[in-house]
Amino acid sequence: MNIQELETIATDIRRDIITMTAEAGSGHPGGSLSATDILTVLYFHEMRVDSGNPQWEDRDRFALSKGHAAPALYAILAKKGFFPGEELLKLRKIDSMLQGHPDMKGTPGVDMSTGSLGQGFSASCGMAISAKIYKKDYRVYTLLGDGELQEGIVWEAAMFAAHYKLDNLTAIIDHNGLQIDGPNEEVLTVGPVADKFRAFGWNVIKIDGHCMEDIIASIDEAKRVKGAPTVIVAKTVKGKGVSFMENVVDWHGKAPKDDQKLQALRELGGEI
Repeated sequence: MNIQELETIATDIRRDIITMTAEAGSGHPGGSLSATDILTVLYFHEMRVDSGNPQWEDRDRFALSKGHAAPALYAILAKKGFFPGEELLKLRKIDSMLQGHPDMKGTPGVDMSTGSLGQGFSASCGMAISAKIYKKDYRVYTLLGDGELQEGIVWEAAMFAAHYKLDNLTAIIDHNGLQIDGPNEEVLTVGPVADKFRAFGWNVIKIDGHCMEDIIASIDEAKRVKGAPTVIVAKTVKGKGVSFMENVVDWHGKAPKDDQKLQALRELGGEI
């Protein structure tokens, strides 16, 4: 799939994020929008998955460690054909398969239930070492928020992955600089992120997390690295694509009202 096609899909995903969170009246649009380009590349360019067989033993695995960005993952999975797109409008409804955080038992295509920060990263280490033990060639990807790096479990997992040379594991940091209580630098400094992971024995790549070419190249580089896990530190913009949401911490966990939804959809193009 070429870059233009990937960018078109990413725009569709952003529109779905706005629509579904507005319909639900709750959710986390800001961090979902910042992660969209990364998830688009993973699912539509890189990962080996089969929507007709979600439990395929040899599939690549993905854990959304920043589980609150579930709207982005749900929109991706629907676009990929794991379930009908109409389900997106049932986000956070009591009888829906799409709850506020991903549920591997209730949602086709979800490899790990996440939400408690850091645990998705740890689970991805387990998936990666399992592949090594059973001599499987699948790869494991996980996406973390930058505020999530304040969790101690992240660094325990980082030590584990480097110690066991999990070169089939790629972690991606959605480094948008904002968390629920404000800028990382004011809440609890997480930097220097790249240096910390290098000190833990990881191969580190820094990219623009909204540049499709950068994302693709970094994933390709990660696959070439042997003997160490790779972390991709992706600089992103919270609320990317919607002018009034970009770099505004309030949109971490607030759904757009009807007029805001319409403005956002206009900015993202296409029919309303």
